[in-house]
Amino acid sequence: MKRNPLVPYFLIFAMGFVIIFFLGIKGIGDAKEIANEGEEGGEEEVAFEPEEFANKTCISCHGENLEGASGPSLHGTGLSKEEVADILQNGKGSAMPAGLVPPDNIDAMAEYVSNLK
Repeated sequence: MKRNPLVPYFLIFAMGFVIIFFLGIKGIGDAKEIANEGEEGGEEEVAFEPEEFANKTCISCHGENLEGASGPSLHGTGLSKEEVADILQNGKGSAMPAGLVPPDNIDAMAEYVSNLK
């Protein structure tokens, strides 16, 4: 007796269709639970770390230890916190662009830079 060579393919197709059908039903049932997870937990706000920000953003111009490279050294600048905040917000000439530090974090970054020795 000869067997039809297409039977295994039809069985695999049928099993795949059944699995997709039941997983779809399971997903519909879990949709409300998944939606509620996003509302309850939310995204935790990460605290701004000036040193971490400087290591990601400022080292390209001010050098690895912020001791100067194409930009001046940030150690011992003699600038007050307010002066540093003004430079961070408005920039300085064509070398220091404005807006590198998010406005909410300018005070923290200005304090960090003004305290570098």
